[in-house]
Amino acid sequence: MTSTVPALGIRTAEGSALQAVLLDMDGTLVDTEGFWWDVEVAVFATLGHALDDSWRHVVVGGPMTRSAGFLIEATGADITLPELSVLLNDGFEERIGHSLPLMPGAARLLAELAAHEIPTALVSASHRRIIDRVLDAIGSHFFHLTVAGDEVERTKPFPDPYLLAAARLDAEPARCAVIEDTSTGIASAEAAGCQVIAVPSVAPIAPAARRTVVNSLEEVDLPFLHRLMTKAHSRDH
Repeated sequence: MTSTVPALGIRTAEGSALQAVLLDMDGTLVDTEGFWWDVEVAVFATLGHALDDSWRHVVVGGPMTRSAGFLIEATGADITLPELSVLLNDGFEERIGHSLPLMPGAARLLAELAAHEIPTALVSASHRRIIDRVLDAIGSHFFHLTVAGDEVERTKPFPDPYLLAAARLDAEPARCAVIEDTSTGIASAEAAGCQVIAVPSVAPIAPAARRTVVNSLEEVDLPFLHRLMTKAHSRDH
């Protein structure tokens, strides 16, 4: 099991504009965004409520408190936020126990970053219990540290998770490449001052000043990251 324990002394080669790579989990490395929606639909069905499919874009990528809170308010379900959070986490754990597909290019990218000893962190809004289950499938050895949504006072879309990960990797946020799939995660990374590679999973994402949009992780490799960060570093200076 990895944690947010500082990974001291881990740095990239001197002079490189890229100091660390910070990756989201659901929808970015593992194809699980649909799993969360399936679990939410099933849980609310047991409560006597049908979820409107248009709500899927509202709850995707956000912290449990926001997505669960929205669904309680939207449906009027007679359940508290803590009670619903337990049901959703339990349902998701059971769901990923059956299968946990990686996104295309994820395994190759993680192996490449590890082979070149690039400081790497997993930064997710999911709770620690979920992250540790997913790490069993991804491989905890690929990450120098992980940050869970229930381990920070303010999770995504606030910058806190990415600022924490950068600090504990001894990296400057502006020299960290963040890979995200939703607008919530991207807002968090950009607020932290990081350079973002967006790989949209559920909803479209437009390019922006500190944001590059790709269709798949298959387009992302270490030379791509170095070029992107060198260009961003030159632009900022």
